[in-house]
Amino acid sequence: MQPAIQFALQSWSLPVPVTLALVFAALLYLCGWFQLRLAFPDLIPVWRAVAFVCGLLSVWIAVGSPLATLDMVLLSAHMAQHLLLMTLGAALILLGAPQLVLPHGFPRPFMSRVLGPFFRSSSVQRLGRMTTEPVFCWLAAITVLIAWHVPAIYALGFESYMWHQIEHASFFTAGLLFWWPVIPRWPGDARSFRWSIVLYLFLATLPCDALSAFLAFCDRVVYTLYLELPQRFNISPLQDQQFAGALMWVCVTFAYLVPAVILTMTLLSTPRTEEQRPVRADLAEKQPDNEPSSSSWT
Repeated sequence: MQPAIQFALQSWSLPVPVTLALVFAALLYLCGWFQLRLAFPDLIPVWRAVAFVCGLLSVWIAVGSPLATLDMVLLSAHMAQHLLLMTLGAALILLGAPQLVLPHGFPRPFMSRVLGPFFRSSSVQRLGRMTTEPVFCWLAAITVLIAWHVPAIYALGFESYMWHQIEHASFFTAGLLFWWPVIPRWPGDARSFRWSIVLYLFLATLPCDALSAFLAFCDRVVYTLYLELPQRFNISPLQDQQFAGALMWVCVTFAYLVPAVILTMTLLSTPRTEEQRPVRADLAEKQPDNEPSSSSWT
């Protein structure tokens, strides 16, 4: 067994709270998905359920697998965690249309008496509209990305378990916010297919590319904490930093480029006069009177 894998397995312990929370989210989603599948067979296809579960799996790999041990000794492993949380996991979860499926996973009395009134309240609605504006989402994601890579703040998360968990949570939350304007909120909802989202994705690559280029081409170790650690692997801290920068550069560029190309092709191939009717309206019309509408979540 390679030393890196052996070290990660020997130092790793299963994080029970995180694992249970992700398993609960998967079961809740699948319960809601099967309920919707029975009523509307073509509403949420299988690939969306697979995307949601894979998104949860990506989050677990980032914070619950042996990768979480390697992030304390390798900057490249730390960077892989951030990419899994902010870029891959968050996007896959939103592709599963959780805002449509999850309400149907809760018991109906709990949804109608507790969650429904809460999400329909005016204060929650205002907060939701403010935090899902593209400008806010873009600024929040970029701020989180840049702030946690400032050496002093990076050291805070490196040396404190609590701040380390806050760092992971902020990256995941920022990822959800970032992808929210990009990924259609409902199957058949064409509101996200607009040219401003292509610009949104392009502008997001600029600070990411600047940070990754700085890490990849810098001739000194930016995070000196790694110089004080015992060298367990056949890689120097500077080489590790360069690999972390290259990993971020390549992954983020492709992660933002692919949806930008898909959106561009969709916009060029779809006449402006054609508008799809959001599926949430169809669902609301077909919703039984005694069942809470999923629109209460937005």
